[in-house]
Amino acid sequence: MKLHRMLNHAFRSATALMASFALLAAPAAGAEVSYPTRPGRLIVPFGAGAATDIIARMVAARFSEHWGQQLVIDNRAGSGGIVGTEIAARAAPDGYTIFVYGINQTITPALYSKLSYDPLRDFTLISLYGTLPNVLVVHPSVQAKSVNEFIALARANPGKLQYVSSGIGASPHLTMELLKTTAKIDLLHVPYKVAAQGITDLIGGQMQAMFSNLPSQVGNIKAGRLRPLAVTAAKRAGQIPDVPTMIESGFPGFEVTVWQGFAVPVKTPQAIVDRIHTAMTKALSAPDLQQRLFDQGFTAVSTTPAEFLAFAKSERARWAKVVKDSGTAIE
Repeated sequence: MKLHRMLNHAFRSATALMASFALLAAPAAGAEVSYPTRPGRLIVPFGAGAATDIIARMVAARFSEHWGQQLVIDNRAGSGGIVGTEIAARAAPDGYTIFVYGINQTITPALYSKLSYDPLRDFTLISLYGTLPNVLVVHPSVQAKSVNEFIALARANPGKLQYVSSGIGASPHLTMELLKTTAKIDLLHVPYKVAAQGITDLIGGQMQAMFSNLPSQVGNIKAGRLRPLAVTAAKRAGQIPDVPTMIESGFPGFEVTVWQGFAVPVKTPQAIVDRIHTAMTKALSAPDLQQRLFDQGFTAVSTTPAEFLAFAKSERARWAKVVKDSGTAIE
């Protein structure tokens, strides 16, 4: 099921939303009325100041108001999110450890042959809270003002155009690999350990192109430092409404959504899962939070645990194919 269809379904059901609110006031049978009785922690598998961290802090602050206790940010960066994911998977399933579960958790199983955890088996997914597209940008010197012109240029210069990424296996890298296999073009990949340095070199003209998370590029696009060719969402991004989608550019089904949500260690009691989900639903319905997320390039969303799990499974299968087709491997 495509994400936008899932989200449309989730938001159409006003009855389900009101039922979730009711659950906050009246926990499910068997729930401990006293939960939560102390602060909890939100494990973010990336460093402070990263896009994931910034958005997680916004959501956590509003979530805490409805959850009844403070949710303290615990940054556990390392190995593309693996370090934090492992810590979260091994945490006590008592409802006091929540994890920022995102697109990386569905990519890493295809990249690494040995993981000490399984991102689907070892977590109970609660709800998505934000999505954003990637955007294809080029340096203004590149003689391409559309995706098709970019592809024609790449075909005329096989292996010569250099594209930046924030690291092997990250969604911007694999999005470009998806374009390469779809359009049958040859580009030179230049991964950077620090995404900001790669963007600096792209702006400076040393590199020619990249797919990037939208929030990182809105300012550069509006200032004319980079030229946008397309976004990877099903619909145009409200922050740059004049930029077409990849689908509009002639690539049916080319939809890449970068996403984040909450998860807890598996075996967390269902009553606690319900309580966390209800607090999330109410937090995400706040117009001011929705606007703050939008200003950062995100779209606030809410799903049921079942919808989140189905989506994560589909994403895992999809990225496994992209990794296989592109020949990308880390070990």
